[in-house]
Amino acid sequence: MDYHYEQTSEVEALDSIYYGEMKILETEPYHKFSIPIMSEGYEDGGEGLSCQLTFTYTAKYPDELPIVEIENEENFDDVDKNQLLEYLMEQGKENIGMVMVFTLVSAGQEWLNEKWDSMKREKEERVLAKLRADEEAEQKRFEGTRVTVESFLAWRKQFENDMGIPAKREREGKDKNKLTGKELFLRDTTLNESDLKFLDDGDAVKVDESLFQDLDDLDLSDEDDEDYVPGQSGSESD
Repeated sequence: MDYHYEQTSEVEALDSIYYGEMKILETEPYHKFSIPIMSEGYEDGGEGLSCQLTFTYTAKYPDELPIVEIENEENFDDVDKNQLLEYLMEQGKENIGMVMVFTLVSAGQEWLNEKWDSMKREKEERVLAKLRADEEAEQKRFEGTRVTVESFLAWRKQFENDMGIPAKREREGKDKNKLTGKELFLRDTTLNESDLKFLDDGDAVKVDESLFQDLDDLDLSDEDDEDYVPGQSGSESD
């Protein structure tokens, strides 16, 4: 196999495919060049993954693997670039004997896409988990302690003690015992009602006038009243 011809032909083809992106770094003794790869939707300095794959031919390429380096990584804080490198080497071994740089570049881009999608899902799951935790905490804050009869009675007793209600009741009880008849009358409306009822029933009290018909026959004089001595009857001579 004419390795030099195979290598030169591939470089020319790659330069056409990645025109404006591919950079040839060296030509002797073997070609060395870089091609950028990035996840779909990548924005420079924004979201997404990006790096450069640098390839260096060896004397017997493509019957042996090229040297591959990963440089200028963007947003690789949570990404192990060695995993990407291992993946590319596995793909290269499957293509020994054939020019493979285009295949490796495409595999690298696919790996970045899958890795970025996985990172986005994990980020979304963390955000959702935090939202659920916040909602549960907020719900528990509003739910408070479930009320039972016993807990309500205990709360009411404590509330009344805090408000001084028992002491107030005790004072009112003592004050009530000290009320005058007039105060009781004014406070107890049942007394007023009983008197009013009595007045409303005035016709129920009737006087028997026959008991007083003979009063005119009685000789009640002031003189008799003065001469009357208890225990005596008739004239003084008696």
